[in-house]
Amino acid sequence: MVIPSSTLTSALKEWAVAVDALAQGQTIVLLRKGGIREQSGSFTVDRSRIWLYPTYEHQKPHFLKPEYANQVTPVASGWHPEAIDIQAWAEITHLFQVSEAAIVEALMPFHVWNAEFVSERLKWKPKSPLFVLLLRVYRLPTLQRIPYRSEYGGCKSWIELGTELLPVEAKPVLTEESYLSQVRDIHRLIAN
Repeated sequence: MVIPSSTLTSALKEWAVAVDALAQGQTIVLLRKGGIREQSGSFTVDRSRIWLYPTYEHQKPHFLKPEYANQVTPVASGWHPEAIDIQAWAEITHLFQVSEAAIVEALMPFHVWNAEFVSERLKWKPKSPLFVLLLRVYRLPTLQRIPYRSEYGGCKSWIELGTELLPVEAKPVLTEESYLSQVRDIHRLIAN
């Protein structure tokens, strides 16, 4: 068990289906270019330990691999739950910037998205690289429910939670050996 030395208040917003996959140990990878309303105008990572905040509004089943697509319940634009269930926190252990389609294609077995999503991500803001984040995820023994706040909304990657959550008793979803094995495989693909 790893307990952060300081309180975690930062959260990374991601599709709920991807957060679930991370919390279940089905993936360690997130692909990001950032939201439309990023503070600096582009995606940046300036923190390493974060809460995983599930979002629902922009999930699109046709951008997911079949085994994940059926887990999405479409919601109306602007919809959000009244309360958010936080199930895990993560340490971003590696961050890669990738622009080559062949490398992104080679990463397909390691994440939840399909080829159409990857192609769309590469085409959007084509001069900006795609960020590949590797996350060591720690699942809480019990979900922590927080109230939704309007400042959590919008197309941005990072939010500061207005509620203090305790990361105690969270356990890694993968053994260190399993996690490091995947990191090595991904690093080899990106380094080639």
